[in-house]
Amino acid sequence: MTDQELHLKKFQKELSAGSVSLVLLAVLAGADEPMYGYRIAKRLSEGGDGVLAGKQSALYPVLRNLSAAGLLESEVEPSVAGPPRRYYRITSLGRQVLEQWISSWNTTRDFIDDVIKANTVEGGTP
Repeated sequence: MTDQELHLKKFQKELSAGSVSLVLLAVLAGADEPMYGYRIAKRLSEGGDGVLAGKQSALYPVLRNLSAAGLLESEVEPSVAGPPRRYYRITSLGRQVLEQWISSWNTTRDFIDDVIKANTVEGGTP
């Protein structure tokens, strides 16, 4: 792996770590019914060009943390085809926090986009 690829991988890991909670809340806010971890991971892998691909196991600690913070509720239900599944749903506090996080994300994204556009050729390299 080249130095450039190593730097990209590290950068992607840092971005992912900072945004997983946001996307988990957003997925659950848009769900019509509670979802279990694998289904959430599947939904995330459908978009984003694999940004979170291969990180399914990393979602579970974040889901537990969001639950502990009162942003999600969960319940375990038996499964016909395997072990019991833990289903998650967003709470009203989770929806309020999500709204704030989206606003913060948009402000941050706009700032970064503005800096990149002002300091690079057409948003690309300097």
